Amino acid sequence: MKTIILVRHAKSSWKDPSLDDFDRPLNKRGKMNAPFMGKKLKERKIKPDLLLSSPAKRARKTAIAVAKALDYPKKNIMFIGKMYHASARYLFDLLKNLDDENETIMLFGHNPSFNDFADMLLKKKPIFNIPTTGVCCIRFDVNLWHKVKEGKGEIIFFDFPKRYKDESV
Repeated sequence: MKTIILVRHAKSSWKDPSLDDFDRPLNKRGKMNAPFMGKKLKERKIKPDLLLSSPAKRARKTAIAVAKALDYPKKNIMFIGKMYHASARYLFDLLKNLDDENETIMLFGHNPSFNDFADMLLKKKPIFNIPTTGVCCIRFDVNLWHKVKEGKGEIIFFDFPKRYKDESV
């Protein structure tokens, strides 16, 4: 079984309009939500073999916060320049070329490409929008990444911070 976990970056700040989109930091809520969702993933006993992230500041900071919560070494996160503004097709090709030793991978990036990618992967299309710090876990009944097919993934869970209003997120 191969599992992919898509994590959209946490809420970013628009406070400084002069900043380039690539350099936008997390806002206060994003700084709380990223480690919170990392904690929720740890509660689900998620143990990723590989973390890949867009190098944009908001995605990078989200990946680092989640990695910390999962005890995944920060130095092992791979930042891939083409994941910033990547198409769903690029993400699919990236997935199909992964080392088969990696059973569970996490990708950190952006919409609309993550929504499009989830739609491409899933048999059923229940994801209308992956919100900020939203997590979509998809599993494939294959043992090799190159055997992953469009429309064959099963959603295992879909989670996001606003589900936990009572936990002060």
